[in-house]
Amino acid sequence: MIPNATIVIDKFHVVKMANKSLERARKAIRSQLTPQQRRGLLKDRFVLLKRKHELSDAEYLRYSGWILNYPEMGEAYELKESFFVIWNSQTRDEAQQAYYAWLRLVSPKMTRYFDPIIKAMGNWHNEVFAYFDHPITNAYTESLNNLTRVMNRTSRGYSFEALRAKMLFTEGFQKVKRTLYQRYPIPNNAISLFDMAAEPQIVTNYGSSISTLIKEFKMDSKSPISLTKSAYP
Repeated sequence: MIPNATIVIDKFHVVKMANKSLERARKAIRSQLTPQQRRGLLKDRFVLLKRKHELSDAEYLRYSGWILNYPEMGEAYELKESFFVIWNSQTRDEAQQAYYAWLRLVSPKMTRYFDPIIKAMGNWHNEVFAYFDHPITNAYTESLNNLTRVMNRTSRGYSFEALRAKMLFTEGFQKVKRTLYQRYPIPNNAISLFDMAAEPQIVTNYGSSISTLIKEFKMDSKSPISLTKSAYP
């Protein structure tokens, strides 16, 4: 243990609870509908879990129709969205005031869906808002872990040593330095001012840069990275 360390709860785990609260509300609303009504909510989970500014025109049109027919769904969605906005605050005090304002928006009907997040915020208040004093997250480590899992799946049960080699030496990701030529001393009987003699290439492989792996993973997180070709046999 580190004495006097400040505990900071990762904000991504906190906002994830808002999505779970919305999901509870969505399922409760759907459970009260007829099969025909539920068919009208096609892909509702996919749409509702997206941020409002990320909705396409077609998705926003569908969402607008849903909340006209099911106002509680719209209320739950807006609570989720406004909770996310709290994390745009610049200071701890601003964030706390934004949270208290959000808390006042939670109606008795919505409390049963958002109660877990409200309790968590109360129990871990200092640790949650410590993020605004120390804005750090575990996103880098978790991205690296996810990348390793993707590699492990595509490696089909390789040993740890083989998996490690694939991470470090996968073709296309490794950092390679090649020496193209080397200057030799000028001989005494040389006619030219200098002599450049080519020699066989010297290749130094430094393995894969972690930042390169993370960047590649973020570019296409839906499709596993092709790791079938290795730089070494």
